[in-house]
Amino acid sequence: MNFNRRQFLAAGAALGATGAIAAPSSPLPFLIQMQSDPLLPKATGKRVVICGGGWGGVSAAKHLKVLDPSLDVVLLERNPVFFACPMSNKWLVDVVDAQFLTFSYLDVAQKYGYQFIQTEVTAFERDKKRVVTAQGWIDYDYLIVGAGIRYNYEAWFGNDRKAADYTKAMFPAAYIPTAEHFKLKQGIQNFQGGDLVMTLPPPPHRCPPSPYERACLIADLFKQRKIKGKITILDPKPSIMPIGGGYKDAFEELYKDQIVYVPKAQIQEVDPFNKRIKTTAGDFKFDHSILMAPHQAGDMAWKAGVIGRDAEGKLTGWAGVDPFFLNLKDDPDTYVIGDAVGVVSPLFKYYPKAGHVANAHAKIVAKYITDRIKGRELKPALPDNLCFMMVKTQPQEAIAVRFKYWVNDKGLIVQDQDDDNLRRPELVTEDFQWFAGKVEDMFG
Repeated sequence: MNFNRRQFLAAGAALGATGAIAAPSSPLPFLIQMQSDPLLPKATGKRVVICGGGWGGVSAAKHLKVLDPSLDVVLLERNPVFFACPMSNKWLVDVVDAQFLTFSYLDVAQKYGYQFIQTEVTAFERDKKRVVTAQGWIDYDYLIVGAGIRYNYEAWFGNDRKAADYTKAMFPAAYIPTAEHFKLKQGIQNFQGGDLVMTLPPPPHRCPPSPYERACLIADLFKQRKIKGKITILDPKPSIMPIGGGYKDAFEELYKDQIVYVPKAQIQEVDPFNKRIKTTAGDFKFDHSILMAPHQAGDMAWKAGVIGRDAEGKLTGWAGVDPFFLNLKDDPDTYVIGDAVGVVSPLFKYYPKAGHVANAHAKIVAKYITDRIKGRELKPALPDNLCFMMVKTQPQEAIAVRFKYWVNDKGLIVQDQDDDNLRRPELVTEDFQWFAGKVEDMFG
């Protein structure tokens, strides 16, 4: 289901109609509902509130209703439409258009009978089982937090909000579906030449192979347009990973005149105003940049108080959940899915922070919740992951990586990784088939 311009405008106009419902005694219009008022009447049955409408949140909403139509399911999301980040690198260089990436929250909610409310989540009162939004509070029996990620600009700038805001506005990372994607695309499409520097976040970060894909596709664009520009990749890791062989071949065989790869380049200082970056691998100046700060669990995870602690009691930056059931050990009715999930195994630490994993988490948690409600025995389930990365557009060629998970005899989750380094058109076909399948699974 594609989402055209007319539907986009109609959805924006209709969002207020699905927003907060005013309390009967309130004299205020429902569009300026107060945070202290209830957002919805109390549910007659079990209610599941999902905070965050990314790949995990929208998948959880649909699959909860499929598994148990009697559930009162509410999806809270601040954006008016769904934007598919996993294919957005291709959109940056016009392989696909914006219509290909955007989908209606309203249509799928109406189709499956859950409620979509566009609003900002401002606080959590887990002791009262309430979520507070900009339009009022809502109670729940089960809570699913799909917080995604946030950029940890504080690691670079401390409390200097001016530098952080300037960086986000002028040199956006575009790993969170907001207007920054359009700003980044404008910068790439209008680039006339010079030095473009990309800083990669240290692990863990969203979609580990995608920054390299982005570099390849931008280099491909420069090559086609005969733009005299260099793309310098500042990677804090010791080598390209994952799909190291495939990307190394692409850099050397396709883009030796466009891409400079610099490993072990941990960021020491970023000066966005003077366009300078200091790293452990040297200092760099740039004409334009894609500045990817370190990633953490999204703001909602911090508001919800679900961030885990390490052995020394320090906050890890990621949600601390049961590795098998994805809920909090001290609050089993609160689940976290997708990118915000913290360490799940001492063997590999984190699941890849990818849309595929978030979608899998959502379906697993939907099954856990419905089985709990029906008094069934819970059977632990694990996700998988699959990422295709386009490295060339004429002809279109891609590489890929696949992950499988299983439990060893010590009860630990094990990760098997298979890098598919041979770039070829068949993987592009598989990529678009994969995306079509996920769209059907979430919105169909």
